[in-house]
Amino acid sequence: MPRDHRPSKSIRVLLAEDQQMMRGALALLLGMEPDITVVAQIAAGDAIVDAALLHRPDVALLDIELPGISGLDAAAQLRDEAPDCRVLILTTFGRPGYLRRAMEAGAAGFLVKDGPVEELAAAIRRVLTGETVIDPALAAAALSAGPNPLTARECEVLKASVDGATVADVAGRLHLSESTVRNYLSAAIGKTGTRNRMEAVREARQQGWL
Repeated sequence: MPRDHRPSKSIRVLLAEDQQMMRGALALLLGMEPDITVVAQIAAGDAIVDAALLHRPDVALLDIELPGISGLDAAAQLRDEAPDCRVLILTTFGRPGYLRRAMEAGAAGFLVKDGPVEELAAAIRRVLTGETVIDPALAAAALSAGPNPLTARECEVLKASVDGATVADVAGRLHLSESTVRNYLSAAIGKTGTRNRMEAVREARQQGWL
């Protein structure tokens, strides 16, 4: 089949990527596939659900680190609000914690960006048939890394500490007492095997737990 002749029923893809050059390149390359049409290009996580409801894509291809909300949070929203749309996470950051969170959010696949576009196109086709597609090396790393040891509250307190906020600041943001914040931070530091909260934040990010 000539590459410029599409079948009557192309796979409709929504692409969410905050880097304009990367987004344009991916859209161009995927658009060259005979059975794939990129129907929406999104730069921010909090615009994904509205775009999906408007354009009704078959597959949403989401980066993780996006302005607004993350691709992982958007995946969970799509699961609830656009359940017919399959989600494929495509990211630079192949972290075991990200993979686990993606699967918990209902994603059908998880790939890193260093693969060829033909592999990505094949993954799009496969998730649409009901398969789950995961980068093999990342799957092995996730199994060896084990589950996230941090509770949801501990993660929330670490996230609120990212910008160097004081304990009082974090307590105010999360409507907790300062002693409670200190307890959560102490627990997170212990579980990550670090010496202070900033090291705990870095370790949790590196593992993909935040």
